[in-house]
Parts: sequence; C-alpha cells; structure tokens
Amino acid sequence: MNELYDEKLYEIKNSSLLLKLLVTDVQAFNSYREKFPYQEIDFSNYHMKGANLSYANLSYANLSYANLSYANLSYVNLSYANLSYADLQHADLQDADLQGVNLEYANISYANLKDTRLYNATIKLTKDNLKAIKGCKL
Repeated sequence: MNELYDEKLYEIKNSSLLLKLLVTDVQAFNSYREKFPYQEIDFSNYHMKGANLSYANLSYANLSYANLSYANLSYVNLSYANLSYADLQHADLQDADLQGVNLEYANISYANLKDTRLYNATIKLTKDNLKAIKGCKL
C-alpha cells in the first residue's frame, strides 16, 4: 500500500496530498475513493500535463482550469466531473467515461476521444472541439 494512504487513516483533507496520491499510485487513489466516496475532490487549477491517470476514478471531481494536456486519461471515470476551461489538448481519453461531464470552454483540440462516452455532457462546440468528438458515443 502507498505510504500516502493507509486504509486505517482518516480522510485526506489536503488536495495537494490527494493529487500526489493520484499521480503516484492510481490504484491506491481509487481504493481511497471507495472508502470516502462522498469526499469533494478539487483539483481545479492544478498542473497535470503529461500525467498517467489511466483507470482513475475522478467522477464528480472539480478539474476546472486544470492543465491535463498530453495526459493519459484512457479508461478514466470522469462522469459528472467539472472540466470547464480545462486544457485537454492532445490528451488520450480513449474509452473514458465522460457521462454528464461539464466541458464548457475546455480545449479538447487534438485529444483522442475514440470510444469515449459523452452522454449528457455539456460542451461548447468550437471548430476544433467538433473535430475532436468524432468517434465519441453521444
């Protein structure tokens, strides 16, 4: 188990520590989310460019204004997350769950959205974003 998270510990209140857990050990982060499913996850304005977050459970997380460009977000659960104004350029979101996500003013140009589920998502359709959502499940 990751030294940042021991199942016997209480809820982690510091967003920076949660982010460190996420980027160093996605499996431990997901275990933490199972133990504290109603905790607010706020990674707004955080810089995660190029991070490997594949398979992370980020449902209902606040990622507004976050830099996730070039990040590996394949198979990530982002359902009902707030990604407004986020930078997702060149991010890999293949097979990600974006059901009900808020993508208003997010930059998804050149992102890989193949087989991504965008049911009930809110998105501002710019010319670049329209190209990016080709192949999504709407």
